[in-house]
Amino acid sequence: MAININTVYKTVLLILNKEERGYVTPDEFNKIANQVQLEIFEKYSDDLNQQLRVPQSDTDYADRIANIDEKISIFKTFGGTTYNANVPSDTYFELKEAGQDLPIYRLGAVTYKDEVELQRLQRMEFYNIQKSPLTKSTESFPTYLLENNRLYVKPSTITSSIGVSYLRIPSEPRWGYYVGSVGQYIYDSNVYNVTSINTGPGSLTNSVISSVEDYVDGTYGGIVNDPLYPEWNSLGPGSDLQLSITVDNGTISSVDVIKPGINYLPSGGQQITVAATALGGGSGPAEILLQASDFNGNSTYGSTQIELDISEQTNFILRTLFYFGVVIKDPQIIQVAASQVQRDEINEKS
Repeated sequence: MAININTVYKTVLLILNKEERGYVTPDEFNKIANQVQLEIFEKYSDDLNQQLRVPQSDTDYADRIANIDEKISIFKTFGGTTYNANVPSDTYFELKEAGQDLPIYRLGAVTYKDEVELQRLQRMEFYNIQKSPLTKSTESFPTYLLENNRLYVKPSTITSSIGVSYLRIPSEPRWGYYVGSVGQYIYDSNVYNVTSINTGPGSLTNSVISSVEDYVDGTYGGIVNDPLYPEWNSLGPGSDLQLSITVDNGTISSVDVIKPGINYLPSGGQQITVAATALGGGSGPAEILLQASDFNGNSTYGSTQIELDISEQTNFILRTLFYFGVVIKDPQIIQVAASQVQRDEINEKS
């Protein structure tokens, strides 16, 4: 279970007693939160290595090795590779799948046909063992060299079916928000996605490019390209976009996004058409042209939770407070947070 980023942000602000957010903005929080998440994540390998040398308790929930491995397991995954044979004398496997780089933080086991694990070697060993028939790599005992994010595999008869297990890079935490009517920051709980549209009151009002002035006053809702709402349409990809349109004095006064949808064109230019009959009647449809600024990727909307295990919430808050103490130049906060983090680390390792 991930750590709720809104809970952390509110807790930190409460501790700092800065409800007006005068010293720590959401953008500063997001940058600090990413740094703290990476620090905690990086420590897992060192902590696990240290605990492997210490006798462990077999009591439920008290085995430290199992607990650390459970925290790491959130990021464990598996992916394929892409064979590159442009130059016969320099063939290798790229750490890519479907044309996309694998988000590798640390490489784990490399396997052939999901059955045989390849042995990782350094350059000198990689070439020297090929000189003897007794040690030469075979498909039953393959080897590889990792350099420049490429896998050089022996024997050269292996040209496919190489998979890798790895720890993926954690997603950057993001406390998404929009600005309220009096300038306050309002948390956006919708999941951040570059192909999703910003939610909230009036978020698409300025994107209306065509409407008439004889619609019937009221509020109308619909889901774009949903069979239940045939009058709400869009050309191109995308789904699950739910809108609410308010008509005042016969004219559209507000277009609110209730659900952000997904897989729309983040570059903008995609048009949504709402038939006049869906707005109580009128002489022409309403047309909304999506702009690049209407999407999460070009705004502050959309949130990404902290991916660490929920058991890290206290540690995360303390480390965040330490950095906030630096930002607002408060030595007391720095001292208290640093001493508590140090105490917790000693207790964990003793």
